[in-house]
Amino acid sequence: MGIADYNLRGEQKKNVAYFASIVKLALADAIISEGEEKLLKRLAKRFHIMQEMYDEIIENPSKFSMVTPHSYEERIEQLYLLAKMIYVDDEVSKKEARTLRKIAVGLGVPTNNVEKVVDEAIHLTLNDNDLDDFTSAIKRVNKI
Repeated sequence: MGIADYNLRGEQKKNVAYFASIVKLALADAIISEGEEKLLKRLAKRFHIMQEMYDEIIENPSKFSMVTPHSYEERIEQLYLLAKMIYVDDEVSKKEARTLRKIAVGLGVPTNNVEKVVDEAIHLTLNDNDLDDFTSAIKRVNKI
């Protein structure tokens, strides 16, 4: 039985699901670059994801359902980290942007505004904005 078959709960389930979303972005261009791998390992440590679980997520991130945070602030923070992930290798592919749009909808961004929000998120990341500036700008673009 693989780790994904265990019944994860609460914070760990949220961390695994979020990490799987980040892995999906890293794999959008079919490879994980050295910079992406470095970031993934750092985030796995931050999210308390053990090596066996890490390997399973890397192998098949689609096995793990997305868990959307309740707080708008947490959703923006997730979008921030996801946007940083797609730029960690110094380029943003169309596939990565498309995957980020899908994940953004899962985070609660309205479908009629997702392109604008994700474009702004990518722009902010390219300009190396911190989380506070990113949050303010996304709130302006995503008036809900």
